[in-house]
Amino acid sequence: MSPDVDLTAPTPGPHPVRNGLLRLDQRVFEAVAARHWPGADPLLPRLSRSANHGVLWFAAAAALAAARTPRSRRAAVRGLASLSLASLTINTLGKRSVRRPRPVLDPVPLVRQLKRQPITTSFPSGHAASAAAFATGVALESPAWGAAVAPVAAAVALSRVYTGVHFPSDVLAGAALGAGAAFAVRGMVPTRAQLIPPARPRADVPALPQGEGLVMVANIASGTADRVRALCDALPAAEVVECEPGDVGAELEKAAGRARVLGVCGGDGTVNAAAEIALRHGVPLAVLPGGTLNHFAYDLGVEDVRDLCRALEGGEGVRVDVGRFASGAQRGIFLNTFSLGVYPELVREREHWSPRIGGWPAGVLAAVRVLRADRHPLEAEVQGRRRPLWMLFAGNGTYHRMGLAPGRRLDLADGQLDIRVVHGGRRPALRLLSAALAGPLTRSPAHAAVQVGRLRLTGVAPGTLLAYDGEITETQGDLTLEKLPEALTVYRPLTGNRPVRHVS
Repeated sequence: MSPDVDLTAPTPGPHPVRNGLLRLDQRVFEAVAARHWPGADPLLPRLSRSANHGVLWFAAAAALAAARTPRSRRAAVRGLASLSLASLTINTLGKRSVRRPRPVLDPVPLVRQLKRQPITTSFPSGHAASAAAFATGVALESPAWGAAVAPVAAAVALSRVYTGVHFPSDVLAGAALGAGAAFAVRGMVPTRAQLIPPARPRADVPALPQGEGLVMVANIASGTADRVRALCDALPAAEVVECEPGDVGAELEKAAGRARVLGVCGGDGTVNAAAEIALRHGVPLAVLPGGTLNHFAYDLGVEDVRDLCRALEGGEGVRVDVGRFASGAQRGIFLNTFSLGVYPELVREREHWSPRIGGWPAGVLAAVRVLRADRHPLEAEVQGRRRPLWMLFAGNGTYHRMGLAPGRRLDLADGQLDIRVVHGGRRPALRLLSAALAGPLTRSPAHAAVQVGRLRLTGVAPGTLLAYDGEITETQGDLTLEKLPEALTVYRPLTGNRPVRHVS
């Protein structure tokens, strides 16, 4: 016998706290099995099966996306991203860390039991994790949609105990992991509610009860019919003019001459035309997003008819900067971006294919075609140095990025042009990709970014393509970019009671 063994020492026994929790878990499981829930026997087992492999949540995401509002689409994407992270965590770590056997089915009535019993370990519940992840992800982006999804998610989680495939603690642990996954996704890709704009220069704009004094010009080619109908219902005193793309400029000019407030519904190109006319006539602008991207409206904080109506009826508006470019006798403004080089060619290709295959597929095809083509970088003199450039991008305001989210502007009146340059080289695709993934203000041999109030480019060959707010034209030689600080007055809902700078 080994002299190191102490026969008088007490042998380790079961942990009393852990055993108590296990007994409580078993008692709750048996209590659920013994209780009759009216209507639950036919419903909960079917609901539990529908959530297998996430089918229920993919269907819910499709329903959210079908609502055709930016908020609902973002909620659907965030819900699926949260679900994916939760499933990955459960299947790679959770199930392998605690190999707990499934409950014994003896106390569970046969009518409740699933026809196919799961064979994986019991802890934690993957169904509960997926349900909580999807519901929490949706709620973080849209509390209203989250409230609609939450009862279904709770029922799925309950069904796992009701059908006898999980102990209550399995479900609670799975739900906690699922909610944690949703918050982890929010840490990587913040919600719009997290990106709160700073105080902006507030403008005195007229309140328009029921829209009286508003003339809204809608580009019908942008698919604006649903939003125009919703606007007419919400603001019955507003005048709405629907027109073809070729008539938008003329209708905007006529509307600005008789409107107290000029409204526009369309994509970024249509909004650009309206902004130029509003500046010339000195009238406030009301923007209702109606295109594919709607960068200006979304960065402004107007996503749908409800947002715009709240601003119009409450008399809530701000002043924003406008970018301006000049090349020879050519003049123009941009509310979002201006670019030279590869991007204008990409836009031209996208516009060529978009009517045939749709916007997003056309964008992918255009990128492939442009990056694969045999081409040479443009030549320009920037800040006293002549250099080859694959692309020059100028943003009307600084673009920020948090986590993995795409860049967006938090302040449309910061007085800055956000200049990004991708230097020339033999591998444009690699350089453009590295610039896209880099932070807002970076420098490298391949790309650079600076903030300036004015920029002049000389040595630009006449006929070089340029793009501004999605529109394409050609340069007439040297270029000058500058800011018009707080030049445009626009309606936007002022959220909360955050203080704002007042501008007389």
